[in-house]
Amino acid sequence: MKSVRKKIYRIAAAVMLIAVLAQNTAFAEETAQNTTINSTAVSLSSPSAILMEASTGTILFEKNPDEMRSPASITKIMTLLLTFEALEKGRIKPEDEVLTSAYAKSMGGSQVYLDEGEVQTVDTLIKCITVASGNDASVALAEYVAGSEAEFVNMMNEKAAQLGMVNTHFIDCCGLSSDSAHHTTARDVAIMSRELITRYPQVYNYTQIWMEDITHVTSRGSETFTLASTNKLLKQYQWTTGLKTGSTSVAKYCFSATASKNNIDLIAVIMGAPDPKVRFSEAQILLEYGFAVTRLYVDENKQALGDLPVARGRADRLAVEPKGAFRYLDVTGADFNQIEKRYQYVDAVVAPVEKGAEVGYISYSLDGRELGRMPIIASEPVEKAVFIDYLRRVLSKYLV
Repeated sequence: MKSVRKKIYRIAAAVMLIAVLAQNTAFAEETAQNTTINSTAVSLSSPSAILMEASTGTILFEKNPDEMRSPASITKIMTLLLTFEALEKGRIKPEDEVLTSAYAKSMGGSQVYLDEGEVQTVDTLIKCITVASGNDASVALAEYVAGSEAEFVNMMNEKAAQLGMVNTHFIDCCGLSSDSAHHTTARDVAIMSRELITRYPQVYNYTQIWMEDITHVTSRGSETFTLASTNKLLKQYQWTTGLKTGSTSVAKYCFSATASKNNIDLIAVIMGAPDPKVRFSEAQILLEYGFAVTRLYVDENKQALGDLPVARGRADRLAVEPKGAFRYLDVTGADFNQIEKRYQYVDAVVAPVEKGAEVGYISYSLDGRELGRMPIIASEPVEKAVFIDYLRRVLSKYLV
């Protein structure tokens, strides 16, 4: 009887240990990067700006990053994000044909001159948005994805809330509005830009187009129209990958610029620049600064980790693996060869265990300072053993 009690106590202790570990250990891919490193590194005339490294979310520079401003057409970053999300979920396809409504045609500002009743594919409309910043194309695509622009705008605001864009509110899908209720911040633009390029890097297939022809087929016949990129940095800065420009009389000149060099992806957001040349030149200044001071340590964590013993499970071993790649962004010139990697596992694993459950972590440290942790997770589920499982084990042990 005493031995049974001891076993029960050991199992209970193991369960409590796992619960405490789950509650008190904040496993994260990056724990030391998400802080502002320098706010005086460069001098900008634009009233609001931010520089972010995309893979870690590290802020490298900021100037009034939470000042609410009109975003103009960089609003379309969220429109693109929801479009690619709909593509990912299979709700729409690139080859789907979209009928242009009278309302979509009526959009002013930057447009690609879609006619009422004109049909274009989703793929073409994405080009019209990313290359030429077409307001009419944005509305046509929003109506196709959500049924109406109003419902699409609801989706935009829901997504903004999910992403933690606390100072953002949209009232249209293209940024044409000058209403103060349509606002965001440099930080929030960087957040949605990061979400777009890290989740859907295929957007670069569109944002790096300089010029491309599309064909309008209407009752008047067939006509070629040339899309010309609004992102002049594509020709001015060799590392440019995107992303979106915007301008209105209220917003002035805005830009969310993305660039990639030495496996580092940067996002530079400029808002309220006094003229278009300033938004491009100051975005480039931020990008050049970012590439000059940063290096990225990446551990892909593709190695097998073996397995752990499992108590009270249908299987007595649990295969485990790192949750993903670990990234650390450095601005100090640290020697990455000195980074130490340690494995820590829970003392005991008790079934049931769900696939993806955290059972430990990999710790990364440099000069005695922990850089971050990567969770170690269960590669497969292990169900709790039942009577028949114990019976089989006994039989296999004594009847073999």
